[in-house]
Amino acid sequence: MTQVQRMSRLMVKTLRDDPADAETLSHKLLVRAGYVRRNAAGIWSWLPLGKRVLDNISRVVREEMDDIGAQEVLLPALLPKEPYEASGRWQEYGDLLFRLKDRKGGDYLLGPTHEEIFTQIVKDQCTSYKDLPVMLYQIQTKYRDEARPRSGVLRGREFQMKDSYSFDTTDEGLAESYALHRAAYQKIFARLGLDYRIVSAVSGAMGGSASEEFLAPAAAGEDTFVDCPSCDYAANTEAVTFSTPAVDGSAHAPVEELDTPDTPTIETLAAHLGVPASATLKNLLVKIDGEIVAVGVPGDREVDLGKLGEHLTPAVVELVTAEDFVGRDDLVRGYVGPQGLGKIRYIADPRVAPGTSWITGANKDGKHAKNVVAGRDFEVDDYLDVVVVEEGDPCPSCGTGLKLGRAIEIGHIFQLGRKYADTFQLDVLGQQGKPVRVTMGSYGIGVSRAVAALAEQTADAQGLCWPAEIAPADVHVVAAGKALQTELAVEVAEKLAAAGLRVLVDERAGVSPGVKFTDAELIGVPKILVAGRRSAEGVVELKDRRTGEREELTVDEAVARLTA
Repeated sequence: MTQVQRMSRLMVKTLRDDPADAETLSHKLLVRAGYVRRNAAGIWSWLPLGKRVLDNISRVVREEMDDIGAQEVLLPALLPKEPYEASGRWQEYGDLLFRLKDRKGGDYLLGPTHEEIFTQIVKDQCTSYKDLPVMLYQIQTKYRDEARPRSGVLRGREFQMKDSYSFDTTDEGLAESYALHRAAYQKIFARLGLDYRIVSAVSGAMGGSASEEFLAPAAAGEDTFVDCPSCDYAANTEAVTFSTPAVDGSAHAPVEELDTPDTPTIETLAAHLGVPASATLKNLLVKIDGEIVAVGVPGDREVDLGKLGEHLTPAVVELVTAEDFVGRDDLVRGYVGPQGLGKIRYIADPRVAPGTSWITGANKDGKHAKNVVAGRDFEVDDYLDVVVVEEGDPCPSCGTGLKLGRAIEIGHIFQLGRKYADTFQLDVLGQQGKPVRVTMGSYGIGVSRAVAALAEQTADAQGLCWPAEIAPADVHVVAAGKALQTELAVEVAEKLAAAGLRVLVDERAGVSPGVKFTDAELIGVPKILVAGRRSAEGVVELKDRRTGEREELTVDEAVARLTA
């Protein structure tokens, strides 16, 4: 028999007003409904109702991971420095990594992800090709020292995550493990009731080659993705690529210098010359690991510094400052052009294709130049897609204008390849009696983040509205106030529990029916059963939390309906 949870004994304090610091819907409602409480910036306590939802998501994840043959383990959150130093991530993670020392001065970290440790464990446990393939996973607390933790549990410094890792002896085996995880993720998010998109992504600090994200569209999302209305193309904006074929630039006139005083910006230059911004070439100066580099994009576009950073990881990318121009006669602020930059590395977006002609800085104060042709008057050292993607940009697959959307990243899968295996010399004895280097995959799901994503997607004006699979209870029974109604509410709650349902019953004395109904809407259990004005007749009202549909039933009918 499932235990009935009485509201009179449940540690829950609901709030009528939104927290002052809350900006997103999930942040407001999870606090107001008594699911979580803030301890410090980015650090949250999960209260009984919230812990139930968190555990239900973990259960679904476990079931689907077990179904593909993955084995659960639990690794420490406190980790030694050495493995991460060997992989380079001790440095690459920068300020995101929580670093600490023990009493003897030894360096440790709080794990953001566990690729290094899993690799070491498999190296210790698996010595032959007969031991592989193997897939391991854990649901563990992770840590990242976010500069601006916000949006409640959506972006915290401590969070729950499922991370799994596959180990194979061949690339074909890795592809199979990747496909198994991809299919498992589709089942997990379908069971959780999440609306999601699978999009192409970049690997970033994780490394590896193939990479896809699972995104839950939501206004509170911090990821921007593109979706093609004509084909199945979808990608994180950082992974969108664009290509422009070279054009014949032989017919362009020679470079001509223009007198353009007080035009250090694209806007002032375009207005002065009476040309569209798209005819100009914007040259942004950045520092890559301290070295000044110029980045060229069409004047009507912006440089996506995040995208640039992903292309160049693990290098550190930052904007130049006024101090960087001191003593640099070759760099004229506001009038930089790619011609005449000397030894400065020049990166350009593919839109600055060979043969295209531009109006750009002349590297002289108050001067610009026109008819500056890529490939004729300047050379591009590296072509990288670095512009901010805009609504209507052509789909890389079919050319249709792309649609932009906001979303929450709920999962990410990577084909890591042999990056970590090379670092830790993870080999097994192959079928031919020779060492074989193992290839890996890495697969993550934000378990605590999924709670917030579901709240964002399913809540309404009254409060939370959980899908049945992960709700804290199956039925919320409400006693409308009087002794007879309370008696009937407890009776029907016990019958439902005896039938195997998870039941929350509000039998609190001294609490008005209005407050109970408001709390039931706010807490968001899928079905609400009210013992009200017809309790003496043994009739209750069944309400569907999502649709609002109501129906009067006898107790036996209600039990039969809810347990069918």
